Amino acid sequence: MPSVAVKLYSVFFKFLLKHRLQNRIQAPPEHSDAFGVTTRPEESVAAANPSFTDGVATKDIHIDPFTSLSIRIFLPESALTPPEPRSNPNHNNAARKPRSDHGSASTRDSNSLPSRRNSYEPSTVMHREESMRRNSAGNGVVEGLNLMSNGVYRGYSPAGDNRRKLPVMLQFHGGGWVSGSNDSVANDMFCRRIAKLCDVIVVAVGYRLAPENRYPAAFEDGMKVMTWLAKQANLAECSKSMGVGKVGSGGGIGGVGGGVGGIEFKKPDAHRHIVDSFGASIVEPWLAAHGDPSRCILLGASCGANIADYVTRKAVEGGKLLDPVKVVAQVLLYPFFVGSVPTHSEIKLANSYFYDKPMCMLAWKLFLPEEEFGLDHPAANPLISGRGPPLKLMPPTLTVVAEHDWMRDRAIAYSEELRKVNVDAPVLEYKDAVHEFATLDVLIKSPQAQVCAEDIAIWVKKYISRRGHEFSY
Repeated sequence: MPSVAVKLYSVFFKFLLKHRLQNRIQAPPEHSDAFGVTTRPEESVAAANPSFTDGVATKDIHIDPFTSLSIRIFLPESALTPPEPRSNPNHNNAARKPRSDHGSASTRDSNSLPSRRNSYEPSTVMHREESMRRNSAGNGVVEGLNLMSNGVYRGYSPAGDNRRKLPVMLQFHGGGWVSGSNDSVANDMFCRRIAKLCDVIVVAVGYRLAPENRYPAAFEDGMKVMTWLAKQANLAECSKSMGVGKVGSGGGIGGVGGGVGGIEFKKPDAHRHIVDSFGASIVEPWLAAHGDPSRCILLGASCGANIADYVTRKAVEGGKLLDPVKVVAQVLLYPFFVGSVPTHSEIKLANSYFYDKPMCMLAWKLFLPEEEFGLDHPAANPLISGRGPPLKLMPPTLTVVAEHDWMRDRAIAYSEELRKVNVDAPVLEYKDAVHEFATLDVLIKSPQAQVCAEDIAIWVKKYISRRGHEFSY
């Protein structure tokens, strides 16, 4: 059973959330504002920090001039290390040791935890590389290429091959459609943890909230970010083909060695990007320099899992229209799936912790248009007939469920349907856990939340590895 502290906080949380949901339902209907909101005034927000103070740099981007849709990019410092030769037999030995004794979340050997946690701590390679970057920045030779100033990372020019490309993970936060944000303190902490453990660039999506913007606004925002990601990848390739930021044979990561047998990089040359009508560069430098959209993962928590599943389906249907973006896997954390025919858990756990069934019904009423409301809506029930594409075309899907979550059975049933058509779709169930146990502000620092993130990283690395297995990444 959850601890006494969790139970007490759950009572307070449900009282407060129910009050807010009822107030929004009883409020007079307002005219829909397409611009919308992505965060609430009561939300605790973490400011973006473009320096690697804890191993991850972040920046916020407003990507749609007509709506409030925004993203926060989480770039792990490991992106600044040069890629290791693939033939190196000692490559990533740290990842091999803990993986061998992993069976399930409940049978983990306690001795493996410290070694797994070491995977996201600063390494000696990082310190050596940082020293090299400081030395190269000091001589002014690569002023345009290495845009590290006073510890703040502004990105590279989209050129050069001697740099590390990382997979891109789109992350959709939870909050029952009406709350939560991509820049909240809890979501910021979760994305930093995932970026370091999975060694990926995390793009946290700030989609529009209900009831100001009801369905399908949040789903459309998810697809807009996916399309934007594909556009950015193509623009970066265009910049590269135009000869932007070429380096000679001495060029290295962050311009290291750029003055040895290479071309000196001057600041004006480095800023010859593709620009918009106002003269601003439209190439996002962090993604252009370090992102590999051909290894894209989608991760969603709670209602964000519904968005992730929708975007994955649309990406599969779109096929090459999103090239070079390719969704290789998705992770669904305690999905917000419901249906008209109740499951065993929906009956037994209807009054569960934090998000109980009556409150979730209020959230769905605020999200779905009144004329479309129904528990078998395509946004709510993944098992209804007629949803495309065929399940056999879906990418590998990891589903995480909590023992005390009333929505768990439907998520498990969806995973079972995927396995029936030979899709790799494991389920990780966490004992004594509650809905949003790995992402909620009061629970995110718990050992169980940390273990969940580590388990996600172990599974994800199977599909973002360049050589076909998680140990080679």
